[in-house]
This record gives sequence, structure tokens and C-alpha cells, in this order.
Amino acid sequence: MNRMLRLPLPVLVTVLALTACSSSSDTDDAAEGTTLTFSNSYTEDHPHTRCGIDLVAERVAEADVDLTVDTFPNSQLGNNTETFASVMSGDIDMDVQGSAALGAAHGPIGVFDAAYAFDDVDHMFSFFDSPAADPMKEGFTEVTDAHILDVWYFGERHFTANEAIRSPEDLSGLRMRFPDSPIYLANAEAMGASATAVAFEEVYMALQQGIVDGQENPIATIAADNFDEVQSHISLSGHQIGSQMIVVSGATWDGLSEEQQEALQEAVSSVRADNRACIEEAEAEVLADWEATGAIEVVDDVDVETFREQVREYFMENLEGEELELYQSFQEAR
Repeated sequence: MNRMLRLPLPVLVTVLALTACSSSSDTDDAAEGTTLTFSNSYTEDHPHTRCGIDLVAERVAEADVDLTVDTFPNSQLGNNTETFASVMSGDIDMDVQGSAALGAAHGPIGVFDAAYAFDDVDHMFSFFDSPAADPMKEGFTEVTDAHILDVWYFGERHFTANEAIRSPEDLSGLRMRFPDSPIYLANAEAMGASATAVAFEEVYMALQQGIVDGQENPIATIAADNFDEVQSHISLSGHQIGSQMIVVSGATWDGLSEEQQEALQEAVSSVRADNRACIEEAEAEVLADWEATGAIEVVDDVDVETFREQVREYFMENLEGEELELYQSFQEAR
């Protein structure tokens, strides 16, 4: 379980210092005293850190099963486009990763991030917990040898720009930053946006320098990464119920004892509700602050129904195969 991480030397030294532990060749207690690395790309004060990976680490410690989780937020173990590859190779044990990014390894899972795929977060959670989601989870493991432990809520995604976006027509002529993944680029096309792909770590500078005119992210992320400093309007389109999958390396999972697997699964799944509450609380606080200070104009009269109808028609016409089947199963679960 304790592997030499293929990471930059300063990070490697830190990881080794934190995760050094003994190992045994005895199959029954090979996982005893194991330390796992758990990464994300979010800042220390983002809900996915303080109410996410850090809370998982606390609950695993409380389980007292000779298992420790060391957390590495803020892209310490690699940027958001690199970390899942490190999970598949076994260099990172666990990651919080967007469904769209995981879609690069297994296409169908990316459909979780299709615009207006879900009506709300309860719709998303109920589908994920249902038998209808099993083929997607099993197919993902077959292809990647990684396991999905659970899904966390990332927040509803909204548009920011230096003008209001109330309808698909308002996106015309704007260079909007979208993540460079097939489903996000399809979202842009479905909504009528001109997509510009920019790495997450470079979004602030791209907005500041005018390389892009706007972007889309959840409220907590917009605030945590200070995008409100370089944008004048946030338009509450709610066009995506953001999902973040908690993934674990197959080699890591198989190396844990049954007791450790149960403790890790319980920690990740029990944090889901706390993480959601933390996200929603942060969103409410940020919106209240923006409205009170005028730091960014909140546009709350977006024509969501027009966006939704346009987008769902687009996906029903343009998705195919397993992706279309999964998208249709979302609609059937509404």
C-alpha cells in the first residue's frame, strides 16, 4: 500500500514523511497501519476540503481500524487534469474528481455533468443510489480498475460575465470558459455558448486578462477562487447539478481489510450529507454577502425553462449508445 509516489521531490518528501508506516507480507494483516493519500483541487476553505476530505480523514481515524487518511487539497499532488491518472496508476489513493473529467476514461459517467440532466440534488442522489446506476459504476471499474465510493454535491453551476445572461441569446458573442471535456463542450453548444477551454487553475487570470469573457461554476467555487473580483455579474442559470465522484484506486481498495473497506466507505458516504449542507450554507452566505455589498450583481431572473427545454432537446438528439441510455434513465427517474 505504501508506494513511492511519482511526484515532485518536495511533495514526495512530505508525503513520505506523513505516510510512512510498516507493512507485512501476511495476507490477513497486510493492510495494518496503512496510510492513504486523498487529493482534491480545491482551496483549504472550500467545502470539499473542510467539509469533505478533511471530514473523511476524521471519521476514518475515529473508526480505529489501523487506517489513516492524509489529505492534500489545492492541487498539491497535481492539477485537476492529472490526479485521476495517478489514481489509476496507484500513485494517489483517493481523489475528488468531477464526473466530466472521469468521462475521459469511461464516457458514460461524464453524462452526470450534462446540463439540466437532473432537476435538483435529491434527483441526482436518488438516481446514484438506485439499481439503475449500477451498470455505470460497474463499467467504470472494469475500464479503470478504480472504484466509485460515492457522489458528492458540487453545487449548482451558474454563469458569470461582465453582463447579465438571462437567455440563450445573451450568450451570443461571449467567449465563455468551459472545462476541456466532451460533455462540458456539449453543454456549451446545447446552451448556445461559444466555449473556450481553460484549465481550472488558470481561470482567474484568463478572466482578468480578458482571454475569456465569462465562466460557469458553483457559487462556492466562484467565491473561493475570487472570480467575483474580475466579473461584474452572476446569472443564476442553475444549469448543472454539479457532481463530484469520490474514487479510490483498485489496488488500494483491494489491499485494505474488509473492516478497513467498511470504515472508509462509511466515512465517505456519511460525509455526503454534511458536505451538501456545507455547500448550501456557503452558497447562502456568499449570495447574501454579494447582495449586501454589491461586490457582484446577482441576476435572478434567468429564463431557466427556455434553457432547460433547449438543452434537453439537444441531448436527446445528439447523445447515442450508453450515453443516451444513461441520460434517458435520468429523465425516467425524475
